Amino acid sequence: MQEEPFGPVAAICAYGDLDQALEIANSLPFGLAAYAFTDSSDTAERLINGLEAGIVLINTFGAVYPETPFGGVKDSGFGSENGIEGVEGYLRPKYAALTRASLATSL
Repeated sequence: MQEEPFGPVAAICAYGDLDQALEIANSLPFGLAAYAFTDSSDTAERLINGLEAGIVLINTFGAVYPETPFGGVKDSGFGSENGIEGVEGYLRPKYAALTRASLATSL
């Protein structure tokens, strides 16, 4: 439970309550993806907000799509690829303004 697995592996660990489950899950230095299954929308919301992972999927092992951000946190990576988040690193935003009055006085 201390290594980051890459492959079809389901790490299962017993816990007492949801706070302890979040503590166990977040105790690792990795955070690429987290998966959970629940019938409760309140539990799902707590998991989404409480899990330290770049991807959190509830009740699914859904795929990652080109339009959605993909990336981890902690030792699993920094930043995102795909989606607008993946493009932002290649952009150099610039703000420019031009009015007729400023154009006339600067010429």
